[in-house]
Amino acid sequence: MTSALPIPATLDAVPAAVESALAAFFDDAVPAAARIDARVGAAAEVLREFVLQGGKRVRPSFAYAGWLAGSSSADRTVATDDTDAPDAADALRVAASLELVQACALVHDDIIDRSDTRRGRATVHRIFEHRHRDDGWAGDPGHHGTAAAILVGDLALAWADDMVHGHRPGSDSAHTPPPRPLPAPVGGVWASMRTEVLGGQYLDIVNEASGDESIESAYRVMQFKTAAYTVARPLELGATLAGAPAGLVDDLRSVGHDLGIAFQLRDDLLGVFGDPERTGKPSGDDLVAGKRTALVAEGLARAAEHDDASAQRLRESIGRPLSDDELRTAREILTQVGAVGEIEQQISALLDSALTTLRRADLTEPVRDELTAFARRIAHRTT
Repeated sequence: MTSALPIPATLDAVPAAVESALAAFFDDAVPAAARIDARVGAAAEVLREFVLQGGKRVRPSFAYAGWLAGSSSADRTVATDDTDAPDAADALRVAASLELVQACALVHDDIIDRSDTRRGRATVHRIFEHRHRDDGWAGDPGHHGTAAAILVGDLALAWADDMVHGHRPGSDSAHTPPPRPLPAPVGGVWASMRTEVLGGQYLDIVNEASGDESIESAYRVMQFKTAAYTVARPLELGATLAGAPAGLVDDLRSVGHDLGIAFQLRDDLLGVFGDPERTGKPSGDDLVAGKRTALVAEGLARAAEHDDASAQRLRESIGRPLSDDELRTAREILTQVGAVGEIEQQISALLDSALTTLRRADLTEPVRDELTAFARRIAHRTT
């Protein structure tokens, strides 16, 4: 399948190529929404701006890394001269579609967490709330903002399915060539990933509501909400699209699990200790939102072993607005009881495990080197 879009040859080129692919998709999708009604088009424009305003493009990068790994394998199950086989343009489209799943997850996550900002800008539900208020509409602006953002998140998920399968919203099926069908195994990975991320998100809110402080529950959320969805499934998606042999897919899935957990553990640290200028979210946001992260679970368990008063102070810091002094106290407790050091050690161990698997995997040296460098950046990121 030919494409006018730039095809990345390296992982460093993936974010810009994904940006171009998404912009081209929205050039079709937003006018299609506007043909329903101008107000629907305006809502779709909010989604376009949200998706294209930035982001690390981690998931597409891992998906394309899986494609590079699989397509460079001498034992791939797809013949290189098969004109019906997926090509690099298909891999880019599939990788880019993950950003629309991510948009759905982030829009809904911000509603769940009652977040006001994302990447230093107003969250989608706040945008609609402000528009309702500015236009003097009837009803509660906050409720309207939430309802509108839920639907925009649903639209992002629907468009993710359109994009991954090569459908152009609003196109005339009578005059548009049908897209090349995805291989059935690729569709299976895609379907599993969507269910896992929603299941992980549900477990996350159940843990918050039930006050489940166990380390086991925190890691189960990470396994499905982040590890599988952020790294393991994208790697598997790209490798499966390329027809990678089963052994390589297994190795990449193992790498993805380790790096996905490391990614979330780093996110847990940034959610409490991160610099708002770099993360784009308020400092201590995870504590305020009441997230039962692995860091918090580890901190509570360690504090309870040595000092009930510290455990109680930390527990009282979860799920409510915090003053600067209260946030400072919570950080000190997490550090003093050794929770921060434990999470850092786990990140290092998971990175080492992933790198060990990469060293033995059936990869060409250029692909191995790129994945190794990318893995290190993910584990040690500051945003």
